[in-house]
Amino acid sequence: MRKSSRSEIGDRPSWFLFERSKSMSGSCLKFGIATALTILSASMASAQEAVNADEMAALCHGGGLSTCVSATIPAAGTQAVQGWMSPDVGAAWAAGYKGKGVTITIVDDFSSTSRFSGNFGVGVQTQRHGEWTREEASMIAPFATIRSKDFSTSSAVSLAPGLNVLNLSYGMYAKAGYRLNQIGWSPEEASIISYATKGTAVVSKAAGNDAVAVGGVTGGQQDYLDLALVGKASAIFVGALSTNGTTSNKAQLAWYSNYAGSNTLVQSHFLVVGVTGDKTGLYGTSFAAPIISGYAAIIGSKFTKATATQITNDLLNTARTDTLVNYSAAVYGKGEASLSRALAPVAIK
Repeated sequence: MRKSSRSEIGDRPSWFLFERSKSMSGSCLKFGIATALTILSASMASAQEAVNADEMAALCHGGGLSTCVSATIPAAGTQAVQGWMSPDVGAAWAAGYKGKGVTITIVDDFSSTSRFSGNFGVGVQTQRHGEWTREEASMIAPFATIRSKDFSTSSAVSLAPGLNVLNLSYGMYAKAGYRLNQIGWSPEEASIISYATKGTAVVSKAAGNDAVAVGGVTGGQQDYLDLALVGKASAIFVGALSTNGTTSNKAQLAWYSNYAGSNTLVQSHFLVVGVTGDKTGLYGTSFAAPIISGYAAIIGSKFTKATATQITNDLLNTARTDTLVNYSAAVYGKGEASLSRALAPVAIK
């Protein structure tokens, strides 16, 4: 895995890209895994190399065991509603819905030496990208089972009994212009695409941080994992708002966030949520996707017989547009995810 960075203009944060090469059947394409993340300053980045590898990451990555259950996330009993969360989360918890019986698998970086600092309200920590996204999802849905899958492995993502949610805060980038049928996916991405197609897992995919439409070209490259998930039954693209929206204080898309664009298939499976980096020090659609993953788990803990596609449609069909500045489907897709509205029905279809 190779780390590279490119700086944005002026005083904007740096972007850190984590890349790997993937062998493709029939041909070889170099794919970059770009974690959908921004961080605030070089001083934060300099702290990345200072921490020793933790035992859980070694377990997730080594010995042929590519999926593991995290032992390092905060205990469910210590959870509290944090200022970066939507108030809907506290209301869901008070009603008894915390993700019990649902499995969230975080497909992300759990083995590199790259770390950065932030604070989800439980104190400043310095962690890998996957450890951050894992912690965020676990804080939203504290009773869900959380699994970690290192994205540097190529093995298929396994599903657990019951409802499964997959969190993808990364992309697969290559030179623009390939057709999807030219790509020989590894078992890892092939399994994810298959689950989204068949509706056997909710797939929450970070939209990306290039301020382009989902699937658009940036720097001569495209995210082919985005393109492969367009039109899939249980896939959700997740963009970032600069804050949680209300009817009296409407939110707008974060300056870095990718948007839905003109493709109606993307618009119909695109949601936005608040990523309040001013409170956490963590920016990027990487931190939007785990919120939707947590919401899906919470909804699944109420509608215990619902399929992944039904959970997906419930989130999409109950999104709000009245909390957004100048709502447009081309920008915001279905709108801002509303956990309270998604939980409101007696049953979902």
